[in-house]
Amino acid sequence: MATTPLAVLDLVPISSGSTATTALRNSIDLARQTERFGYARYWFAEHHLNPGVAGTSPAVLLALTAAATSTIRIGSGAVQMGHRTALATVEEFGLVDALHPGRLDLGLGRSGGRPPEPAREPALVGGTGVVDGRAPNGLLIPPKFSFAHLLGSPRFALQKALLQLPGAQSQDYTEQVADILDLLRGTYRSAEGEEAHVVPGEGAQVQVWILGSSGGESANVAGANGLRFAANYHVSPGTVLEAAEGYRAAFRPSSELDRPYLSVSADVVVAEDEATARELATGYGLWVRSIRTAEGAIPFPTPAQARAHEWTDADRELVADRVDTQFVGTPGQVADRLEQLRDATGADELVLTTVTHDHDDRVRSYRLIGQEWERRQN
Repeated sequence: MATTPLAVLDLVPISSGSTATTALRNSIDLARQTERFGYARYWFAEHHLNPGVAGTSPAVLLALTAAATSTIRIGSGAVQMGHRTALATVEEFGLVDALHPGRLDLGLGRSGGRPPEPAREPALVGGTGVVDGRAPNGLLIPPKFSFAHLLGSPRFALQKALLQLPGAQSQDYTEQVADILDLLRGTYRSAEGEEAHVVPGEGAQVQVWILGSSGGESANVAGANGLRFAANYHVSPGTVLEAAEGYRAAFRPSSELDRPYLSVSADVVVAEDEATARELATGYGLWVRSIRTAEGAIPFPTPAQARAHEWTDADRELVADRVDTQFVGTPGQVADRLEQLRDATGADELVLTTVTHDHDDRVRSYRLIGQEWERRQN
């Protein structure tokens, strides 16, 4: 069996009673630790106006983390291109690459003011589809979650107003990715034939990734350009199979890749025993609820704070797909589910995101599953 690398996706979570400063220091420490544990890459997500998340600027975080590590690949998971330009993105990553060449992953996402990608019919994997909410190998594929209510929320409108200049419109994502690739390669030409050369940025030794939650535009852009693709089981577990299939169906070989390369993410909490792991994961449902009610991610609660919440049926339904697809347990139990996810999606790589209230528990979770995964790969 081929080795399947593990990677890290970090939101830079702020725990209740803590500060953004502590969260940033914890993330840099976690990057150092996971480099030592043998993880392949360390990605930062981009989120805004969240009281419990300090990961607002992947490029800044990468500059800080690059200086604190030496071998692990570092990148964005993902830059929200809905309120950015291709030029600004290439310039920022070009600056970091100039001092840390060959270590950067430029992960690009459609998010940031764009409507959701169009839905597709349930994907077929290996000639068979989802039956009774399960992939052929038993992986849970819950009903698709609709994010439409978030787009109409006052908080979403506020975020868009603050992130975009008045009257600005997001560039077409397919065109945006093409511009980024041209600027990196030094082949950009305007409609009038003018050249643009980004310094630093042109010729940067970055891997370009596309992140997506469905088989729509993101998967098509990744496949058509022969780029690496990351499908988000941890964000939208109900659409991970269609995302993987959509990418493979659209893939065309490029100078970067001669075959599809797929990464798939999962929420994971690991401890020495299952009871402890479930205790550490107690706050997860309440944290997801805060995101999906458009409040913004709250500081990650302690188990006691989470248990004090009075749950309604509507609350439980709102977070059920995420809670049910979080991998929680001993190293062996979680490794079994990661293998199931890998086999169902055909993933070449797995990205783990872990949030616990205490930093030491988070580090321990990554260490334990990393050790178990390495044992199984050898």
